[in-house]
Amino acid sequence: MNKTTWVKSSEVKREWYVIDATNLPLGRLASIIAIYLTGKHKPNYVPNIDMGDFVIVINASKIKLTGNKSLYKRYTRYSGYPGGLKISTTKDLLKRNDYKFIILHAVKGMLPKNSFRSNYMHRLRVFNNDKHMHEAQKPKLISVKL
Repeated sequence: MNKTTWVKSSEVKREWYVIDATNLPLGRLASIIAIYLTGKHKPNYVPNIDMGDFVIVINASKIKLTGNKSLYKRYTRYSGYPGGLKISTTKDLLKRNDYKFIILHAVKGMLPKNSFRSNYMHRLRVFNNDKHMHEAQKPKLISVKL
């Protein structure tokens, strides 16, 4: 008789991964990041336990936006007050070099809408160039094929 082993939250071991965002489409990059943040790449994945790993994104300023996203995609914020709707386009964000916000917004939309989402987002680090401050964790490089 075979027994099924069930992972406990105390047994989860978190790894560090690096993804180079150079010439990767935004959606493809965000979906790969979401898989590693949730832990779905692990063979013993369980949906009711936070099994995700840490992800470092380097070269965020070199992502590729396909189609007309750089001109027409809009990000909205609402303060809750009358007249408090703020709209910014991707073009405005790119002028401000706010690549981090673009990637974080895309990844957040691909994560499950539950209580683990804030934990997942805290484990994501985004850097505009190829330097990051997490060398001590010895992150593994993820090679993404298009």
